[in-house]
Amino acid sequence: MVFTQETDTDLPLVVQFHPVINMTEDEFFEFCQINRDLRIERTAEGKMIIMPPVYTESGGQNFNLTTQLGIWVKHDGTGKGFDSSTGFTLPNGAVRSPDASWIKKERWEAIAPEQRKKFAPICPDFVVELRSQSDSLKLLQEKMQEYIDNGVLLCWLIDPRQKKVYIYCPDAEVVCLNNPQTISGDPVLARFVLDLSEIWD
Repeated sequence: MVFTQETDTDLPLVVQFHPVINMTEDEFFEFCQINRDLRIERTAEGKMIIMPPVYTESGGQNFNLTTQLGIWVKHDGTGKGFDSSTGFTLPNGAVRSPDASWIKKERWEAIAPEQRKKFAPICPDFVVELRSQSDSLKLLQEKMQEYIDNGVLLCWLIDPRQKKVYIYCPDAEVVCLNNPQTISGDPVLARFVLDLSEIWD
């Protein structure tokens, strides 16, 4: 068995096995458990994506984003929030870990308890990806479209480098906002407004 890797200083490590290893969900979960210090995603085609730790500045920005979303989730009470360590198995078979996400309470509670303990087979209702210094904008944009194609109702791609926010919704053109100070999550996230001032600074 051999593996190849895509190399680009601006990309995460993408590992491809030859011959292709089609891991079951349980095998992939076990693989991630063995390598629990790594953040690993899997594409719909079975490629393993190993992502490096984010830079310190990006980590602070993501903490601010998750904190704001978490406060809203607690007060709103209609769903469950998740951080960047959470993996979800999408309908297309990919396992993805958005930087922050949210699922409606009734959809989350419909997932069997044993499935929640692994990479639950559910696509979030809302996801956010925050572009770090090492992220390819093109790959993140493709990832956002994958989320929409798999059932996400609202996606935000936040790019602190260019102070832009890309908003994705089903059956709609992508909206690009230049240097917004806030973004509203209505109607998916009722009355949630993200303050971007600390993320831009």
